[in-house]
Amino acid sequence: MLAERRGSKSGAIDEEGNVGPIPVVENERTKKLVDIVTDRDLALKVVADGRDPKVTKVEEVMTREVVTCRPEDDLQRALDAMSEHQLRRVPVVDDGNKLVGIIAQADVATRVNQPQKTAETVEGISLSSRR
Repeated sequence: MLAERRGSKSGAIDEEGNVGPIPVVENERTKKLVDIVTDRDLALKVVADGRDPKVTKVEEVMTREVVTCRPEDDLQRALDAMSEHQLRRVPVVDDGNKLVGIIAQADVATRVNQPQKTAETVEGISLSSRR
């Protein structure tokens, strides 16, 4: 998604696509990750503030400090980031900050045959959210 898009468009993507956070890229050519917009951003900064989603730009409400990992990072680094920052998804970027993917808690649960690691990640995210 581009930063100049309107909030109503990102909400529609979330509702229709059943996705979590939506990466915001500098432009479609470079795909350089600049920020991210989450369902929480939309709820607190658009809905709760009474903003009109048809005129509110994504750049006005997006999360500016994005936690990322790199393709060559080991899985534990991504899991630690998820637990530490209460995230279920972490964007994966290359050395130029180009978005190359997203690793999700569900990826770990369904693709890594390590039930204990999955359980620890879920617990870490849940415990962090109670602080």
